[in-house]
Amino acid sequence: MERISRFRAIVLLVIIGLILGFFSLRLFQLQIIETDGNTDNTTTYTTLTRVKAARGDILDRNGNILVGNRASYDLVFNHYVITSNSNTNEALYKLVKKCQELGVEYNDHFPITATRPFEYTLDDYTTAWRGYFQSYLSDRSIDSDITAPLLLNKLRERYKIPDNWTDEEARAVIGLRYEFDLRGVANLSNYVFIEDVSDEHLSAIKELNTPGLMVESSTVREYHTSYAAHILGTMGAMNSDQWTEYKAKGYAMDAVIGQSGFEAAFEEYLHGTDGTRVDVVDKNGTIISQYYANEYDEDGNVIGTKSPQAGNNVETTIDLNIQIIAEDALADVIAYLQDPEQNKEEAGRDVEGAAVVVMEVKTGDVLACASYPTYNPITYNQDYNDILQQDFNPLFNRAFHAAYPPGSAFKPCTLIAAMNTGKYTAGELIKDEGVFTEYDGFSPKCLVYSNYGITHGEIDAQKALEVSCNYFFYELADRLPSDDTLDETAKALGLGEPTGIELDETIGYRSNLETKKLLYGDGINSGYYIGNRILAAIGQDENRFSPMQLAVYASTLANKGIRMKATFLNRVVSADYRSLVYENQPVPVSTLEISEETYRTYVEGMKAVVSGGQGTARNTMAGLDVEVAAKTGTAQTGMLGSDHGSFICFAPADDPEIAIVVYGEKAAHGATLGRVAKAVIEAYFANDDVVGDVVYVENTMG
Repeated sequence: MERISRFRAIVLLVIIGLILGFFSLRLFQLQIIETDGNTDNTTTYTTLTRVKAARGDILDRNGNILVGNRASYDLVFNHYVITSNSNTNEALYKLVKKCQELGVEYNDHFPITATRPFEYTLDDYTTAWRGYFQSYLSDRSIDSDITAPLLLNKLRERYKIPDNWTDEEARAVIGLRYEFDLRGVANLSNYVFIEDVSDEHLSAIKELNTPGLMVESSTVREYHTSYAAHILGTMGAMNSDQWTEYKAKGYAMDAVIGQSGFEAAFEEYLHGTDGTRVDVVDKNGTIISQYYANEYDEDGNVIGTKSPQAGNNVETTIDLNIQIIAEDALADVIAYLQDPEQNKEEAGRDVEGAAVVVMEVKTGDVLACASYPTYNPITYNQDYNDILQQDFNPLFNRAFHAAYPPGSAFKPCTLIAAMNTGKYTAGELIKDEGVFTEYDGFSPKCLVYSNYGITHGEIDAQKALEVSCNYFFYELADRLPSDDTLDETAKALGLGEPTGIELDETIGYRSNLETKKLLYGDGINSGYYIGNRILAAIGQDENRFSPMQLAVYASTLANKGIRMKATFLNRVVSADYRSLVYENQPVPVSTLEISEETYRTYVEGMKAVVSGGQGTARNTMAGLDVEVAAKTGTAQTGMLGSDHGSFICFAPADDPEIAIVVYGEKAAHGATLGRVAKAVIEAYFANDDVVGDVVYVENTMG
């Protein structure tokens, strides 16, 4: 009996051993053989995520933030996680449907229209994106000449899109699958699905639990003022030419850059350097580790990490207080001119656009620069289509993109040319005959003679400026030794010359032989005659200058012939506001020798424009506590309707600090525009703070 029991025990132990051996063999096969020695059950994916750097702030000269950033969220895909999911198409389908339901736009660079009839949209993309598309086709051995509908059919089959989906539904999901595959083909960083998603939409989309869809912190540009729209500028995606330029500077292909205004002018300071983060996640999208990629020198040594570096902050020369007052005053004057109840004259009621520029005389700093009509930069994107439908093109910056005849504001230039060449001496009287009859077939009239049949009689230069006598300046122009004399003087005063501002500008042109040939070729009108010079002397003929150029001109008059480079840049400071990166310095561009006698003559004449008994701006500029030197202008345009109006001035007259130019299309009289200059002068010398709801940054640099 004992032997039987021992035998049974042995048999049982053998059976148990066999069972254990079987399971051990199977476990070895699963864990060692089928995993090539990798016994980690967690499959991980490593991807590179671009971390956007914050753009620098744009500030006024007093530390008020004009354009800054606000915190935002982006939805970013880890393409390994979503494509390894067993229900990729269904998950993407639900995501697309949710976005359509919410009205949320997402990034889709697949170059085929979203609806039938399907067509290529390659022309809408940069050269880089078109290149990525060709690489995608090549990687999948697809003929580059394939039609859009046939390509969709092939990809529908490749990505196993269900047959019962509509073509538009299939196209939407294919667009996302294309984005994922590009990350492998072109070695791009993770796919940013939605930028700046709202909290409400973020919650709704995250409820879908789409595999691989992550939330990334980011920033978006934000305007802190509704003023200065034409100079603050806009941001936008790069076109092909820009991508060629900025690729060499290390920009990402989908980077947004400044497209106009300060955003474009100071791009090199404002843009930051994006970082590169390494993300290690498991197959469910759970983050295992995150760290910034290493940065290496040319020898392969680690010199740091590719963490994002915020852009520098740009402090401009703009004084937001002055900017607000100038814009508001300009709008008020336009409203006054257009209102028959206030403007009793018909002239000027058809006023269209206008501009104002305020400049520091001794530095060239632009304190204010406004164009009318304007728009609200805060709501620019939402209002864009409406803005395009408005009269007089609110997007057009008249301050330095338009060129106008200056009218009588040009007359101080003519006086300087005559006195510098000894053709006029201070105190000399010239008799206004009403009609200038020195040349047969050419008989320009003095305005007061044309309007009232009277003349100014015998007057000197100061009186001629005070009453703006055309005849007096016809005579001066006739005395000049050559056509070049007036042209060279105007050039030295900054007229028809680049102003130096950091933004693109219209240069305009002076009345001379070169301009005539440029405008009229070799035809009968291409010659330059004495009549051209005489009309040019009162700011007519082919003289065309921007308000910004007129501001430089007025500053140069105030500065006794020293022309300063105009600038919008004060200084650049680091992202934390603690260190100085660059400080702009005043730059003299040229010097026109002007004698004390000449300077005193035109300054006294310009003072009389405001304070004289017959001064053309005596009414609009009355009541100021500071003495002002000014010149009004009325410029004929050859168009139907009212004449253009110009106004230039500087103050204080005897020790100038600021120069102001106001120009109005069909404003009829420059004197009316003096109201804008008066408002600016009162605010500047009162130093009143009118800044509204803007952000102020304390200067931590001392």
